[in-house]
Amino acid sequence: MTPKEIHLNLFAFGAGHHAAAWRAVEGSVEKLGLISWWEELARTAERGKLDAVFLADGQAINPVGLENGPGWFLEPVTALTAMARATDNIGLISTISSTFWQPFHAARMMASLDHISGGRAGINVVTSMTDAEARNHGMDALPGHDVRYARAAEFIETITALWDSWPAESLVMDRAGKFADASLIESIDHDGEFFQVAGPLNIPSPPQGRPVLFQAGSSPQGREIAAKYAEAIYSVAWDLEQAQDYRSDIHARATAQGREPMPVLPGLVTFVGTTVEEARAKQQALNALLPVKDSLNQLGFFVGQDCSTWDLDAPPPPLPPLEEFSGPKGRYETVLRIIESKSPTVRELLGYLAAGGGHATFIGTPESIADDIECWIDEGGADGFNLMPPILPHSLDDFVDLVVPELQRRGRFRTEYSHTTLRGHLFNQVAYLTQQSGALSTTG
Repeated sequence: MTPKEIHLNLFAFGAGHHAAAWRAVEGSVEKLGLISWWEELARTAERGKLDAVFLADGQAINPVGLENGPGWFLEPVTALTAMARATDNIGLISTISSTFWQPFHAARMMASLDHISGGRAGINVVTSMTDAEARNHGMDALPGHDVRYARAAEFIETITALWDSWPAESLVMDRAGKFADASLIESIDHDGEFFQVAGPLNIPSPPQGRPVLFQAGSSPQGREIAAKYAEAIYSVAWDLEQAQDYRSDIHARATAQGREPMPVLPGLVTFVGTTVEEARAKQQALNALLPVKDSLNQLGFFVGQDCSTWDLDAPPPPLPPLEEFSGPKGRYETVLRIIESKSPTVRELLGYLAAGGGHATFIGTPESIADDIECWIDEGGADGFNLMPPILPHSLDDFVDLVVPELQRRGRFRTEYSHTTLRGHLFNQVAYLTQQSGALSTTG
């Protein structure tokens, strides 16, 4: 039986996903505003034959929070457009907020990115999280959870209709006659609860037909939208059991929608060394740069109690079981899982939370990390991973130069790109969308 091929995606974020990465002298915090920096990250990911580079987005900053680290980066679609020109094969995925963006503008921007990149664009639709973001877009506060997800569903359906409204086959380009066959171009005349869009889109359907649609929902409403519309899903899981539960649930929901199961990619933080001791030393060096008071305050918020007097080099004191906790349960459950699986000191617990906020963390040699990756794939916890390097570019270099060759040696990861589009990288087949409910046929 041929081993299942693993998908790998780079989630590029500032100086790295560890909260103290910007403090490291070998870090790159001074380069965050340079497009050449982001282009180089994309080239490194492409050197590793990764599926895609993903940029998240936020619509607000907290000036006080900036004292503890950078909370900004370049606008993602703009940055990815430059990165498209600096690369040849790797996919380019941007977060787009359905709460703040209008469908016509989003569809046009993402179709343009797909044209510019030759079919490598992807869109991660989110509903946004904070009232501070809403106040930057003419709102007093975010709409309610149910309203945001209803709007997201309508947003996805509207941008999809727009991408289909001007089919590429309408382009006749007969210099002696007409440029396009207008009979194939149709208005969408969308008049919904949240959006009114006449269409058609004023740019032809891009090389992929539609940019690849990603989703990252964890709530029941988010999971339903992911199961109904997404082609691939980003998820959060600290351990294999949590990953298996999420993936099984999403795939069951997709099946109920009459769709084929889609790839699920949990976030993954890695510290790689030629020995386990070297890998742990890299983790400890970053953890040592954490501002202890702020980190303990954050932990206190997660667990609902004052942690300021906890001994940093002792295990955390006993915490109540999940069912007795009255605060937000998601992050509290993650804290309990970390303590149960790793038996950390308080200092180590702070480091795990600072480096991924509850995403899986693998620490070890290329061989041991490849073992862990294979285990999650083969045991049904993941179809690949959304890599979250703790410090850039070093953690990305370590993964590309050490872990990727080991996965290639085992026959679990491509040695060359065999497709030119993001959809081709993800599905390695032609006309994948014909398997999905209501989707158009396209090639990869």
